[in-house]
Amino acid sequence: MFTQDYFLQTVFVKGEVSNCKYHPSGHIYFTLKDSASALNCIMFAGDRRGLSFRLTEGQQVIAKGSVSVFERDGRYQLYVKEVTLDGAGALYEKYEQLKRELAEEGMFAPEYKQTIPKYIHTLGVVTADTGAAVRDIIQIATRRNPYVQIILYPALVQGASAAPSIVNGIRALERQGVDVMIVGRGGGSIEDLWAFNERMVAQAVFDCTVPIISAVGHETDTTIIDYVSDLRAPTPSAAAELAVTAVSDIDQEILNGQERLYRQMDRVLRRKKQQAEQMEMRLKYLSPANRIREKRTYSIQLEERLENRMQTILRDRRHTLALYIERMKAVSPLEKLNSGYSYVEAADGKNIRSVTQVREGDSLRIRVSDGMIDAKVEQVQQGDRFTV
Repeated sequence: MFTQDYFLQTVFVKGEVSNCKYHPSGHIYFTLKDSASALNCIMFAGDRRGLSFRLTEGQQVIAKGSVSVFERDGRYQLYVKEVTLDGAGALYEKYEQLKRELAEEGMFAPEYKQTIPKYIHTLGVVTADTGAAVRDIIQIATRRNPYVQIILYPALVQGASAAPSIVNGIRALERQGVDVMIVGRGGGSIEDLWAFNERMVAQAVFDCTVPIISAVGHETDTTIIDYVSDLRAPTPSAAAELAVTAVSDIDQEILNGQERLYRQMDRVLRRKKQQAEQMEMRLKYLSPANRIREKRTYSIQLEERLENRMQTILRDRRHTLALYIERMKAVSPLEKLNSGYSYVEAADGKNIRSVTQVREGDSLRIRVSDGMIDAKVEQVQQGDRFTV
C-alpha cells in the first residue's frame, strides 16, 4: 500500500535523533522523536555517502526518505535518503565546515599570530556602541590605565549587515593606526553570534596588521574569529584586561627595571674599575717613563762602570809611565849631570868624547847640572880609557 502511494515515497520528517547506532555493515539505525511521537529510521550504507556530518544523540534534523512498514514488527519505518541539520544544527554544521576549511588554509597556524604589545597608547574597539560589552571594555581599560586612548568603531554585531560592518570597522581602525584592537560583543545564541563566524570577518581579522583580541560572547562561546585572532579572551571584560596593562603594574615594572639597571650599572662599574686598575698596572709596567728610568739607571751604572774602568786604566798607565820614567831616568843625560857628570861639546856643538877631538887652545863648553862653563884647552893628555 505504501509503495503505491506517491506522496509517501518522498517525505520530510523533523525531529530529535535518539537511539542512534552505527552498524558494522555501514547502516545507521536511529529514531526521530518529538514531544508526542517517535518514528524508527534506517539509513542504508549506500545512502550514507551524502551525509556530511555524524549523527549523534540530541541533534535536531530533517530526514528525507520514504515510509514503509517493517513486516516483522508491523511498525512504520522511515527509509532515509538524506539528512540535514535543522535550524541551529544547520548553522553548527556550517560552522564546522568553515572551521575545517580555514584550518586547512592555515589561518589558525600559530606562526601567523602577532604578539599583543604590553604597553599601548591607543586601543581600538569594534563592537556595538550600546550594551554591556562596550561599557565593560571602557570601564576596565580606563581603570587600569586612564592614559590609554580608546577609539570605538560602532559596528553592527547582529543581523545580515553585521559582517560587512565588522569588516569595515577592522579596516578603519587599522588605518587609524591603533596599537591593538578588540573585536567582539556580548553573549547570545549561535544565531546572534553568527556574524563572527562569517568567512569575510575571519579573512579581515587574518589580514589585519594590527594585533586583534577576539571577545565574543561568554567563556563557553567559541566563534571562528576566536581561532583566527591573535589572542582569544573569554569575555569583553577579560579582553580589556589583556589589552591594557595596569598603571600600577607599569610603575612596579619601572621600579624593578630601575633596580635591575642599578645592579647592572654597579656590576659594570666594578668590572670597569677592575679593568682600569689592571690597565694601570700594565701601563706602569709598559710605560715609557719606566723604561726611560730603567735605561737611565742602566746608563748611570754603565757610566760608573766606565769611570771605574777608566780609573783602573789610568792607574795602570800611570804605573807603567812611572816605570818608563824610572827607566828613562837611568839613561837620561840630566840624571848623569845630576850625578856629577858633565857634557862637553866643541865650539861647533859636537860632543867631545875623546882627547883626540881637541887641541890646545880650542874653546869648549861644559854643561853641568846647574849651568854651562866655557873653557879653553890648555893641555891635552892621553891616558887609559875610562868606562862607566
